[in-house]
Amino acid sequence: MHKAHPFRIFGVSGFVTFAILVLVWVFLGPQAALLAAILCVIEITFSFDNAIINARVLKTLSPFWQQLFLTVGILIAVFGMRLVFPIAIVAITSGLSWDVVLNLALNDPARYTHELESAKSLITSFGGSFLLMLALHFFFDKARTTFWLRGEKFFARIGSPWLPVVISLLMVAALALLPGHPDVRGSLIAGIAGIFTYLIVHGLSEAVGHSKSLTSNIKKTGAAAFLSFLYLEVLDASFSFDGVIGAFAVTSDVIIIAAGLGVGAFWVRSLTIYMVRKGLLDQYKFLEHGAHYTILLLAFVMLISLFLHLPEAVPGLIGIVIIGLSVYSSIKRRKEVT
Repeated sequence: MHKAHPFRIFGVSGFVTFAILVLVWVFLGPQAALLAAILCVIEITFSFDNAIINARVLKTLSPFWQQLFLTVGILIAVFGMRLVFPIAIVAITSGLSWDVVLNLALNDPARYTHELESAKSLITSFGGSFLLMLALHFFFDKARTTFWLRGEKFFARIGSPWLPVVISLLMVAALALLPGHPDVRGSLIAGIAGIFTYLIVHGLSEAVGHSKSLTSNIKKTGAAAFLSFLYLEVLDASFSFDGVIGAFAVTSDVIIIAAGLGVGAFWVRSLTIYMVRKGLLDQYKFLEHGAHYTILLLAFVMLISLFLHLPEAVPGLIGIVIIGLSVYSSIKRRKEVT
């Protein structure tokens, strides 16, 4: 089959989904399998913006690194972010050993959930500031030539590489200093770490691949591809933070969470590959704009979540509407041009 055929791209995800849900059913029961399926659907539905941004980066990589994104990358996404990361966060913030935290996760999910919630300010500050940098970098990019909504051209015109940094730092500081904040110092450190993580990973990726992209359309390989791959993994981690925490509203069983979100991650990766091979970002000119507006919304929601709790479905559903409107506008523009 052609490499862009949907069955070839999504076939593995379908097989993995079936296999994992059957295993969950056999070992944990039908209710556990149903919860895992629900988490899988939630992960897929609310991760379109993640797939779009991934596709933008992935299309610059060679086929070898694209394949690595689907193999090694998915192992990092599933086991690293959906299973190891929450345990690591609890161990670091609570001062408990890995063995104790792992035992809590498997045998005392109520306390484990409580410990993870205690680290929420650190997680949301890091993830929110990283995603805020990602969105602002796009809107203040002077090199942009395609604009969707009124006002975008103005932000691009006044854009500066340091403007997103200044805005993000002010946002993180303002929220951390609000009365009633549970962890001012921790949120400031985590927020600043998120900003500088974006600058380092994205900056190195762009710097190494910049000279090659100026002279040809050759796909990135070597160090440039590795840094872009690393950027994709950090990006995926930032998108995963709210999903991992929100999953505990569905179930406190870490195995079910890892299964459901992990299967969803497979589908998001496949969707990313599908977008790249079908050239959807070129066909739908405003799709990337819609994704960045959704990311901007998600960043704000994460940063203010300590003061104003919104159900995870709210930003997800609004994001789907925004992306849908960007697709509609893209189709409309394409008809006008032709």
